Amino acid sequence: MSFYVDEEIASQPECWARAAALAPEVAAMLPRNGEQVAFVGCGTSWFVGQILAEWRESKGNGLSYAFTASEVPNRPYDRIVALTRSGTTSEVIDVMQRARGTVPTLVVTGDMSSPVVELADDVVDLSFADEQSVVQTRFATSTLALFRSFLGEPIEPLIEQANEALAAPLREDLVGVEQMTFLGRGWSIGVAHEAALKFRETSSSWAESYPAMDYRHGPIAIAGENRAVWMFGTAPTGLAEEVAATGAQFVQHDRDPMADLVLAQRVAVARAAGMGLNPDEPRHLTRSIILSA
Repeated sequence: MSFYVDEEIASQPECWARAAALAPEVAAMLPRNGEQVAFVGCGTSWFVGQILAEWRESKGNGLSYAFTASEVPNRPYDRIVALTRSGTTSEVIDVMQRARGTVPTLVVTGDMSSPVVELADDVVDLSFADEQSVVQTRFATSTLALFRSFLGEPIEPLIEQANEALAAPLREDLVGVEQMTFLGRGWSIGVAHEAALKFRETSSSWAESYPAMDYRHGPIAIAGENRAVWMFGTAPTGLAEEVAATGAQFVQHDRDPMADLVLAQRVAVARAAGMGLNPDEPRHLTRSIILSA
């Protein structure tokens, strides 16, 4: 059976190229060097914001924060960047309404007809990366490609690695594990959080995520037979051996974490399909989450 999310995952290299090409056109809208910036979003978009904040600060471009949209502290910001595929997420709209006329705002969205567009000072249109599946894949990674290109990093090597991740055979022993933990360091911690969310969303699976160093301060206790630990990026010294001693699989690939996320997405969808679930329509979720306080 074919799912929308399969096609959307496979289209990511093309979407990344389009996002990179868009970056020079929208550069004047994106955060300027020295600005204090808050990236806000919910779910996947929050994790994308964590990655963007880490990238921006690591390059010395200014203080950068990432908040889930319901928990944005009342601080002085030079710019708020809202990340929302649907443009209808209630908490994001609330942030934009409160910021209107007081803090410059930018929204990155996949739907130019959504209400958040009217609230923002500037809008980046990523509708080419919008999705029919409830589960986000290409919109999130295309947002990363846009900002990564804007920050001066070449996208072509990442596209090549993403194509490798799409062509790699899926390991049935990974698809069938009872529990998966994802780890990262620096910006790849956000990738780990997003990968774990994909497993929880698509197949209601037990998946967790942590900073790699902190994993040994307690969470490693759940590692064991028929469980796996997936490291995005370079693992701390000795971690692979410690995980192997528990009986769990240690998974690590020699590719950029952003490209390796593509493989994790594929594994998550394969797991859902193997369980007879529809990864396009996760349990208890809709494409846009609209809540009241």
